[in-house]
This record gives sequence, structure tokens and C-alpha cells, in this order.
Amino acid sequence: MKTHEDYMRIALKEAEKASKIDEVPIGCVIVKDGEIIAKAHNMKEHQQLSTSHAEILAIQKASKKLNTWNLKDCDLYVTLEPCMMCTGSIILSRIRSVYYGTTDPKGGCVNTLIDINQIKKINHHPNIYSGVLKDECAEILSSFFRQKRMQKKDLKK
Repeated sequence: MKTHEDYMRIALKEAEKASKIDEVPIGCVIVKDGEIIAKAHNMKEHQQLSTSHAEILAIQKASKKLNTWNLKDCDLYVTLEPCMMCTGSIILSRIRSVYYGTTDPKGGCVNTLIDINQIKKINHHPNIYSGVLKDECAEILSSFFRQKRMQKKDLKK
């Protein structure tokens, strides 16, 4: 049986795929009954769609695989705290639990900028777990943006 850390490592592998194609390295997996039913990574730049976040793409794949929008028996693992759009999709698809690696101080809408558990009138509150492989999830993002800044600096020379 896989652990939460095992699933997050697979999400990190998805994030690495994103990084290799110059996308912000965020990865996501969706699990049902111990089996990964969907994996995705950011594709916003390649698809030129603001909605092509890892979570949205994974939710679409999971819904297609299960032939339902209702993912009430599924758990989502993502390397970065979901944004407002992704949090809305998680709620609307009835994801049971969200496990995320590192917080997003600029856009996190599960605990950071918005704490969804404080919004009482939402009709579905997923269980939220933060900090799964936090350091590894933070490092892949930090490295990516550090490299971007260096490239930008090199271009100015």
C-alpha cells in the first residue's frame, strides 16, 4: 500500500515533466481506492490556456476515466497549494481529500489567502492536508524560478 509521501513523489515526477518543457513545475495525481487514476502537470504555456493547471487537467482525466463529474471517493495530491480556480474545481467535483506539498503565499486558496474551511456555506468541504514532502515541493519551484531569473539576467548582459 502506498503512503501519502509515495503519491506526492509521483506528483513531483509530474512537476519535473513540467519543468523539462519550461512550464511552472506543478504536478498532480488523483487516487481512488489506492490506485492512481489520473496524473497531470501544468500545461498553461503549451496549451495557451489559463485553465491548464495540473489539478484541472487531472480532474478532467479522472472524470473521463470514471465517467462521472462526482469524484467523492477520490483524493488529490498536488505539489503546490491550489489556486482559487483549482480550489473551486476541487469543491465542485467533490474531491474527498486534498494533500498538498507547499503553500502558495501569492495564490493559495485552500489555507493561505482563503481558508475554505471558514466558508460555511460551501456545500462540500474536502479534507485538507498540507506539508506532504514540503521541502521537495518547495525546492522544485524555487529552482525553476531561480533558473528563470538567471536566464533573464544573462539576456541583459
